[in-house]
Parts: sequence; structure tokens; C-alpha cells
Amino acid sequence: MLEMRSTCERCANELPAEAPGAFICSFECTFCAECAEELDDQCPNCGGELLDRPTRSRANQAKANLVKAGK
Repeated sequence: MLEMRSTCERCANELPAEAPGAFICSFECTFCAECAEELDDQCPNCGGELLDRPTRSRANQAKANLVKAGK
């Protein structure tokens, strides 16, 4: 399952799972739109392409968190 990291790795802006505007690479490194643009859509960690991260509803995010916690 895709890990929905909640903050930009570069500037720490909040990136809620249900909100658009986050970008990820194939290793799930996560950046806000502004940082992704400044990075020319290239991940500084692995060199991969940064793409739009899909959104996840709050209800589905809550279920994913329960699964992750083993409940």
C-alpha cells in the first residue's frame, strides 16, 4: 500500500492524504508542489521522477492507519 507521508521532506509543509498538491517518486519520497517545481520534478534522494500523488479519503486513510498499526 502506498505510504501517504504527511509532510514535505524539503520544507515540512503539511500534505494531508485527502488533499491534492503532493508529489512522490517511486520510493514514496514526498514533496509539496512548490518544492517539486523547484527540484524540476526530480527527486533529490534517488534521482527518480516526481509525479502527482493520488489522494485518499479520510475514511480510507483511517482504515489504512488501523491496518498499519495491526488492529
